[in-house]
Amino acid sequence: MLLAEVVSTKRSFGGKKSSDRAPWLLTKLDLSLAVIDIIISWSTGPSAGDATLRRRIQSWEFEDFFDPRELRKETCLLYEIKWGRSGRIWRNSSKNTTTHVELNFIEKFTSERHFCPPISCSIIWFLSWSPCWECAKAIREFLSQHPSVTLVIYVARLFQHMDQQNRQGLRDLVNSGVTIQIMRPSEYDYCWRNFVNYPPGKEAHWPRYPPVWMKLYALELHCIILSLPPCLKISRRCQNHLTLFRLNLQNCHYQMIPPHILLATGLIQLPVMWS
Repeated sequence: MLLAEVVSTKRSFGGKKSSDRAPWLLTKLDLSLAVIDIIISWSTGPSAGDATLRRRIQSWEFEDFFDPRELRKETCLLYEIKWGRSGRIWRNSSKNTTTHVELNFIEKFTSERHFCPPISCSIIWFLSWSPCWECAKAIREFLSQHPSVTLVIYVARLFQHMDQQNRQGLRDLVNSGVTIQIMRPSEYDYCWRNFVNYPPGKEAHWPRYPPVWMKLYALELHCIILSLPPCLKISRRCQNHLTLFRLNLQNCHYQMIPPHILLATGLIQLPVMWS
């Protein structure tokens, strides 16, 4: 058995100051140089003519919702839809209302779209929390009614992963053909560039969350898919804003989880086997 503990302290990435924006130094420049300066300064942010601009979320929202160290209650969904062989992608975002964001998406999608069975539809979700068991059931029903639709889900955190119904719900999704993965730095970068109204000049400045938290969640997701006991316990100390990640590995974890997944956390040493 191995015990490891990682402590996260709350950091604020949001609330960009005006000084973060690219400066406009127009004094004593002729008009032509001033125009060039303005074009260069603003072309690095989402273009004003970008059709997705009004559907992008603010940078502080992305940083607040998708921080894997924080246990925010609300869920945010960033999604993209692609029909058939068309290269055109529709992107939008959604948040919890009185119902979970996954149910909101299904209701909106089925009410606004006319499905043509011969045309395939691929959907990618980026969720701040993984679906609960009830949403997982609704997703499977939606996919069974629309066999031409494929779904890939990336999640920043696992929702109440100690709950056996939630664990079974994720397994059922995987068994029904849904791909579920923990968001990695590449997904954070992709979402930042395509779903966030980032400040000019900050297209590559997505929040650099420590990869260890992503790897711990990925390890726990493997446990869920393989029907193993939980190995990750998460608790919150509200008085000092600490999130505690405790890793508790049993023999079954060493036997069933691929070694490279265990070693990727950087917190685990595999037991030495002597012949």
